[in-house]
Amino acid sequence: MTSRRKNDYSVDVYVPFVETLFRDGLTLSIGFASQTLLVVLCYLKTSQPAYLVVACALLVVAVLRLRNMRKNRNAPQATTWKEARRRENDYILYGSMHGMMLGIFCFVGIYVAPDPFAEIAAVSVTLASATAISGRNYGSPRMVMIFIISMTGPISVGFMLRGDPYHLTLGLLSVALFVAIKRFADLVREVLFKALSEQKKADSLAQRFNRALNTMSHGLVMLAPDGKIVVANAEAASLMALKSTDKLLGRSIHALLMRGVAGGMLAAKDCRFIESQLTRALSEGRNRKVLVSLSNGQHYEFSAREGSQELGVITFEDVTARIEAEEKIRTMARYDSLTALPNRAYFQEIVAESLAAGDRNRLCGIAVLDLDDFKSVNDTLGHPIGDGLIYAVAEKLASFSGDTIKVSRFGGDEFMVFFDHIEDESHLATLLDSIFAGLQGDVDVAGHALRVQLSGGAVISRVKDTEVDAMIVKADLALYKAKELGKNDWRLFESAMDAAFRNRQLLKADLRVAIESRLLRIVYQPIIALDTMRIAHCEALCRWDHHDMGPISPGIFIPLAEEMGLISEITAHVLETACIECAKWPGGIGVSVNLSARDFRNRDIIDRLRDVLVKSGLDTSRLELEVTETALLDDKAMTRRFMEEIRQLGVRVALDDFGTGYSSLSYLHSLPLDKVKIDRSFLMDVTRSTRSLELLKGIVNLSRPMGLKITVEGVETFEQFKILSDIVKPDYLQGFLFGSALSSSGIGTMAHTVWPSAEADQKHKQGGRAPIAASS
Repeated sequence: MTSRRKNDYSVDVYVPFVETLFRDGLTLSIGFASQTLLVVLCYLKTSQPAYLVVACALLVVAVLRLRNMRKNRNAPQATTWKEARRRENDYILYGSMHGMMLGIFCFVGIYVAPDPFAEIAAVSVTLASATAISGRNYGSPRMVMIFIISMTGPISVGFMLRGDPYHLTLGLLSVALFVAIKRFADLVREVLFKALSEQKKADSLAQRFNRALNTMSHGLVMLAPDGKIVVANAEAASLMALKSTDKLLGRSIHALLMRGVAGGMLAAKDCRFIESQLTRALSEGRNRKVLVSLSNGQHYEFSAREGSQELGVITFEDVTARIEAEEKIRTMARYDSLTALPNRAYFQEIVAESLAAGDRNRLCGIAVLDLDDFKSVNDTLGHPIGDGLIYAVAEKLASFSGDTIKVSRFGGDEFMVFFDHIEDESHLATLLDSIFAGLQGDVDVAGHALRVQLSGGAVISRVKDTEVDAMIVKADLALYKAKELGKNDWRLFESAMDAAFRNRQLLKADLRVAIESRLLRIVYQPIIALDTMRIAHCEALCRWDHHDMGPISPGIFIPLAEEMGLISEITAHVLETACIECAKWPGGIGVSVNLSARDFRNRDIIDRLRDVLVKSGLDTSRLELEVTETALLDDKAMTRRFMEEIRQLGVRVALDDFGTGYSSLSYLHSLPLDKVKIDRSFLMDVTRSTRSLELLKGIVNLSRPMGLKITVEGVETFEQFKILSDIVKPDYLQGFLFGSALSSSGIGTMAHTVWPSAEADQKHKQGGRAPIAASS
């Protein structure tokens, strides 16, 4: 090849071209034998010694060329341009000798020792060899040209030396024939060059595809229209416990799933369900995910979707770690960390599901159980012993749990029992007597023999008329009656106890007057920034001072207001007052206002919020609205739109009492939140329970990467404060440790106060009074 050719073809194209020159030694050997035999026949016919000389010379060239062919064919493939060039030169040297001998044979037969047979034989064998020029030598343009010249030249010269016009014309035409052969060889070479180039591109794409395919963390298979696997990656083979991807090719999804059935990892009915789901997804062209749980505890997630060119794509991965983590979080959020019994929120969910099923006319019951004098155990023996007693009681109580009896720890030393089906009062009495008999007695806790003694209250209600919260209230009333009568027993709710409900109705009437007369006052609970230990925000809280009964707990009148449909009026009053007062505070201190579920259903709240901000002149960034999980349960799509409208005003949104609902985790990524306020219940056992601490840390670590600020509520002791500041590290803290709720003027006075955390911790260790509470 010329230097131009060297530039035209890359090494990885040029080397294969050169290698083709030495590919077929057998046909060349046959050609040499045939050519030599024809020359010998010409000698025998004409007895001209020139033919004998040509035959001997051709035989020598055959030996040399075939030996060179074998040497280069058996040598390792050339890797450099220089090595390939040397091999091409060797081929050209011996090929030129071969072409020259054929040309000489033609010249002798046509002109030197003319003979009709010799002339036909020489021209025929040369033309036959010429037809192989393009097929054998396309890899070397120089060899093609030398062959053409060495064969065409003697034939043309021989014909023209015969002198007559016919042979002269024949000599000229032979040149045209060999020019056509040259053109054909060039064409073959270009076609093959393009083929090699495209093959190179295809190989490169295939390597990239193969690399991408086999570095995926997911298993992947692609299905042909007949349902058979045509593409699979290494991860798919590994997950299917196969040694190579070739073992997957040609199999159907049914065959793969049946491997799991045969191995006892998958039930046959599950196999049919999975196959139908994946097949439907492929046929409908929709994405579909199927979670498969195996008998060995592993979990696989299959995703099916229609690919291009009628190829279906199925990916799958081992999601065991994710499922176990989700289950762990779900368990920690639903179950009490000490007793492993359902917590308050999950118990209410269980009861709601039970009430929604079965005969609506059946009787059900709820009992509240409370340990007598439990506080004295904590005070005299310490909280670890108290926790041990709670655990021992829970363990005994759990033995009564079944399909129709559900047990929960509501918090502290209080347990709740739900009876899904009760025949009558005597039936409930029998059940509760057996529970009390099973619970009472001595238990050993860390070497201390403690007597278990309980009081209980119970209520019976027909399912169709049942309100869980109302039943709990009545059960609590019966519990209080049992304690009044000497403890260590249980009482059933009676009509006489209903006086509390009558008082409740009177309280409702007074509350309505208080709301209409704007007699409710607003106080502000400081929220401290952990990094500066200054007031960053305040939560606006509503207080009611009753004219006869004195201060009424928000835990009483707020539910009353919600029940009466007046909660939005309270919200409007708190919102307006808080914004006006906050605008007066120095230092950019913000204010948080709680919204109820009813506020979310009232579209007027957006307009009211906009009007209040204009009226007060408060910067929107200083206002934060807190919503509880119960306010988000009705319509998630509408809730999201509503929250987005609030944020468009520049107002922040916080999720209050995080962790008390059954779907808290889903809200973190599905709703446009700015802050998460972790419920105080997560902090109750944090100083004694590693599990509680890990759960608290997990919530903070889960929320922070999503850009959410974190406030921990209910900080009441220095032990809690130190754990939060040293280990959990939320953004904000709120609780009685930093003082009770203050008036607006009190917040203004305390605006620049710095809570000395280090000094507080040191004085606490020395037994001194906390400066944190003193500062507030």
